Amino acid sequence: MNKLQIRARLLEQGLTLRQFALNKGYSPRTLTQVMDRWVGANTLPNGRVAFSIMRDLSVQVGSELIPGLLNHPFAKAS
Repeated sequence: MNKLQIRARLLEQGLTLRQFALNKGYSPRTLTQVMDRWVGANTLPNGRVAFSIMRDLSVQVGSELIPGLLNHPFAKAS
């Protein structure tokens, strides 16, 4: 799934990227940077914030954005 598809899924739910970020307590700019870096990647993010953003975004859009992300032990810890 690419960035435009993620944006479209959020819009279907009545959310913009900015609204999603603010609702979850993230900076909208950080969300944009994390999406630029990690959407379409094959490895998991190293940082806590990036991991949390990608996990929350995956749950919100209903699709695992990075293979293995939602099965990782840290995905269930928060």
